[in-house]
Amino acid sequence: MSNKFIGLKKNLSKSALGLGLALSVVATDVAAAEYNWRFSNLYSRGTAFGELYENLGENIEELSDGRINVQVLYSGEGVGTTGLLGAVKSGLITMGAPFQSMHAGELPAGVVEIGLPGGTADTDELYSLFHEKGWGDVLEEAYGSQGLVWLEPYIQPPVYILTKEPIESVEDFEGLKIRAPGAYGKFLRNLGASPVSMAWSEIYTSLATGVIDGSIGSNMIDHRDGNHVEVAKYMYPLPLAGAQVLPIVVNRSAWNKLPDELKEAVREATEIHAEQQLTKSQEWESEAIEEMKANGMQWSPEPSEADKEAWAEAGATLREEYAEQGKYSKQLIEILNETGY
Repeated sequence: MSNKFIGLKKNLSKSALGLGLALSVVATDVAAAEYNWRFSNLYSRGTAFGELYENLGENIEELSDGRINVQVLYSGEGVGTTGLLGAVKSGLITMGAPFQSMHAGELPAGVVEIGLPGGTADTDELYSLFHEKGWGDVLEEAYGSQGLVWLEPYIQPPVYILTKEPIESVEDFEGLKIRAPGAYGKFLRNLGASPVSMAWSEIYTSLATGVIDGSIGSNMIDHRDGNHVEVAKYMYPLPLAGAQVLPIVVNRSAWNKLPDELKEAVREATEIHAEQQLTKSQEWESEAIEEMKANGMQWSPEPSEADKEAWAEAGATLREEYAEQGKYSKQLIEILNETGY
C-alpha cells in the first residue's frame, strides 16, 4: 500500500453528526453555517463507501470550523447516477462524487481518468501520473471547461465481472448483456458482449429478473454491499481494470464564493478522504471476497493462455480510440504512452 498517494495530515480528530441528533439541533447548525452544500454520491445508504462520503462531509464541516454545512445525498435522493455530473454543473448540488463511466459523452477525459482496461494498478505510479506527470493539470482544465473544480482524486480496488453463469472461456461473453458503462463496455463489446449502462442501485433487480446476465461493480465491495451474489454467483478471475481513480468535483460558482482558507479546508478534507478510500478499500476487499464466498460465490475457471491473450487484445485499441474523443483525452493518453504505465 502506498503512503504517497496523498500527502495528508494524520491523526485528525473526526467529528460525527450522530443519527440521533434532534431536528432542532440540525436546523440550528444549518442556520449557523455561512455556506450550505449538498453533496451527492453513487451509493445507497448503509454501504461501506457511503460511510466514507459521510466522513468527507463531516471533515469539511470540522476543518471549516462549522462555516460550511454539508448535506450528504445518496443514490436516487434527488439526483440519479447519470445526472450527477450535470447537477453539479448546474448548481442543483454543490459537490459530487461521480462515476466517470456514466458520463462518457459529457466528459470523455473522465473515462481515461478512471483508468482504461489494462492500465497500471500500482498506487505509486498512479500518484506520479496525477501529481508529477501532468494528469492533474490536464484534468483541472478539463473539468474547469465545464464549470467544475476538480479536487483530490481517490483510488478504489480492481474491477471484476460477476455473471449468472460460469465463464468457461472468453467465448462465453458472446451475446451476454453486462452492466458495464464507459470503456468497460467498449472492452466487453470487443469480446462479443452487449454492454448496458445502469445505476449501481439497479444491478440486483436487473440480474434477478434477467434484464442483464452479469455486471461489473466498481470493485468487489460493491458486489458484496449490493448482495449481488444472491442472484449471480460466478466471478471472472481476470480484472477489467487493476484500479479505479475517481474525482470529487465542486460547482465552480459555489467554490469561488469561498474565501481562501475555506477552499484549503475543503481540499484538505478531500485529501483525507482519498487516504481513507485507499486504506479502507484494500482492507474491505479481502473481507468482501470471503463474505461472498461464504454466501455461495464461485470463481469461474482459470482462463487459458489463449483467453488471457484475447483479454489483452480486447483492451489494446482503447487508448487509440479514446485519444480521438477530445483534446483532453488526447493529452491524457499522450502522457500515459510517454510514461509507459
